[in-house]
Amino acid sequence: MTLTHRPLGSGHPYRIDPDQRHPVQPVAGEPLEIRVTTDPSASSARLHLVDLAGAELGSHDLVDVDPDELYGDGETGDGHLAAASGARPDIGDRVVRRAVLTTPDVPFLYRFTVDGISFDGDRVAPGQWVAAAADEVLVVTGTDRVVADSVSVLTTADGPRRVRFALPLDAAERVVGFGERFDALDQRGNTLDTTVFEQYKQQGNRTYLPSPFAMVIGGAGWGFHVATTRRVWFDVGDTDNGRLWIETTIDDDRPVVALHIDDGTPAELLDRHLDRIGRPVRPPDWVFRPWMSGNEWNTQERVIAEVERSVQLDIPVGAVVIEAWSDESTFVAFNDAEYEVHPDGAPHRLDDFTFPADGRWPDPVAMVDRLHELDVKVLLWQIPLVPTDRGDTGQVAADAETMVANGWCVQEADGSPYRNRGWWFTDALLPDWTNADAVEWWLAKRRYLLDEVGIDGFKTDGGEHAWGDELRYHDGSRGVDANNLFANRYAAAYHRLLTDRGVDGTTFSRAGFTGAGSVPCHWAGDEDSTWEAFRASILAGLNAGLSGVPFWGWDLAGFSGEIPSVELFARSTAMAAFCPIMQYHAEFNHGRLPNRDRTPWNLAERHDDPAPIEIYRHYAHLRERLLPYLAAEADHAVDHGVPMMRPVWFDDPADEQAWSEPLHYLFGRGLFVAPVCEPGTEQMTVRLPAGSWIDPSSGERHDGHAVVEVATPLHHIPVFVRSDHAALATVISG
Repeated sequence: MTLTHRPLGSGHPYRIDPDQRHPVQPVAGEPLEIRVTTDPSASSARLHLVDLAGAELGSHDLVDVDPDELYGDGETGDGHLAAASGARPDIGDRVVRRAVLTTPDVPFLYRFTVDGISFDGDRVAPGQWVAAAADEVLVVTGTDRVVADSVSVLTTADGPRRVRFALPLDAAERVVGFGERFDALDQRGNTLDTTVFEQYKQQGNRTYLPSPFAMVIGGAGWGFHVATTRRVWFDVGDTDNGRLWIETTIDDDRPVVALHIDDGTPAELLDRHLDRIGRPVRPPDWVFRPWMSGNEWNTQERVIAEVERSVQLDIPVGAVVIEAWSDESTFVAFNDAEYEVHPDGAPHRLDDFTFPADGRWPDPVAMVDRLHELDVKVLLWQIPLVPTDRGDTGQVAADAETMVANGWCVQEADGSPYRNRGWWFTDALLPDWTNADAVEWWLAKRRYLLDEVGIDGFKTDGGEHAWGDELRYHDGSRGVDANNLFANRYAAAYHRLLTDRGVDGTTFSRAGFTGAGSVPCHWAGDEDSTWEAFRASILAGLNAGLSGVPFWGWDLAGFSGEIPSVELFARSTAMAAFCPIMQYHAEFNHGRLPNRDRTPWNLAERHDDPAPIEIYRHYAHLRERLLPYLAAEADHAVDHGVPMMRPVWFDDPADEQAWSEPLHYLFGRGLFVAPVCEPGTEQMTVRLPAGSWIDPSSGERHDGHAVVEVATPLHHIPVFVRSDHAALATVISG
């Protein structure tokens, strides 16, 4: 007979595991759920509680519960990662049992009996919310807006655990920011938190790139930053319309929370915030040219063919991201490359590899040289993991052994290596970016790709895999403090590698946290090819910019599932031409036909319609003509903190009507963009921002706040040029 119980669970921030305690930190007098799994043959199971003196506090039946009730039957959806991401916890034939009780108000121990056999549980110190003076637990800089008497501390017999306090919200105020958010610009009325998390498609209020920084628009205008790397929960006027409640865990040794509150315009607030956390880094100019990629471009021949076809079709290409290049184990060696295993995990050089003539990558250097001849930059895909399910031999096994032997992994509380608890590359080892020796070893293995193969950057995917407050890092920090920083440190390490090797390159990351703009380029992660995802992606880009990440893009028209319609592709292409990074991408489809690539030629062939080629060609050439403007606006974004892509009210916070069209935005100082985000739109009503504007398609001039009727045929996106940038009208009209 066996029983499993993990009091802390897996660390999944949004799911209660089948064998955990919830909440992990119980509160006296509030509900407590304790779950276990048992053998299916168990006839009875009970939970027993005693205080620390051994006095009985009661016992409860552990009642069978249907996993379908807890987790559904597992979402599969479309896309090659859907089944894994939506799968419920794997418990095999074990039975989930639970007890729901009221948390005692004294410290207690609990244990279990299953058919008379006893199993240990855990010790619990329940918390109680105790009112506190603000200056005891908050260090406020700037304007102190903390609501009097709102501060309380969740206190246990083992010390303080959390702080909760409120900031006031006036009726007319809106709250924006909190990182890259897909659900809304104004978060008033919502609850959300700051956990770096991989939500595969349909992100909702979850995000790869959160930040506990927000601005309050309306009235006088102010903003705040909860200066912590820990998880923070926000109730933005949901429970109480007039209050923004903030709650976060606190450090046992220094139980205080730093809170910066500033008054000012959105531009002033964001600029001061960037001064505190680190200003964005300017990527090279080539980043602003059109990008292309497809996850099934898994041979040298295919990559060259796709890029050359684009050139032959007179469709400009600035960069190609090659995702399926590696052996899917080391993420260092090209697939099919032959080489001697280095048992000590030492790096290889180019000469160590033999590339079979009939292999998938017969000559990587020649491939990169050819792409460079075509004026195309090359990025290779990476993840910050070493798989442990590829067998006991080979380089990946040697690398894993090297990491473990040298203590270069993120670790569990007991000092053993942490193994990825997420659904993607489960059980893989994570490098510890706080360990300089681990970082040097990791990057040294990739130097030949820069020095000898000649690539220009890395798509630094992943970064969301550190789960569990109890994890330990080399610098002494715990998971509760460091997990959210993992993605930033990962991308920063690769960025330093590029800089150290003298490469005018970039990283391109999905995940991040406060300060992610200092490792400059990001994209919005995994999305379906739907109109809903299109609109959500625009919101994500605007929110990313408002949170200090100005160099952002998305997989235009989505990357997953069935290919987009011609209309969705056309509208998405037009919008992407007017966002910081313009790129398309397609998910792995297991080689099945028909092809799901998002190249304009594949879409033209699949739909039997030349429009995708014609429209994408038009906007790719427009993008090339915009390069001087984009470079100047990138400089301005770095110097002044003004996002390249930003809501209209950012420049004019008193313009209440600007909120009526949250998907319309300013792009740099000279352009206003009104994307077409609904199918079947033949005409749009567009309200212009303050100032004087030129319609580049007609040359007609309009005063600010004018309401203009714009025809929107498939090839056209409503874009207006500010009159002091009049030369852009000719650039756009061609």
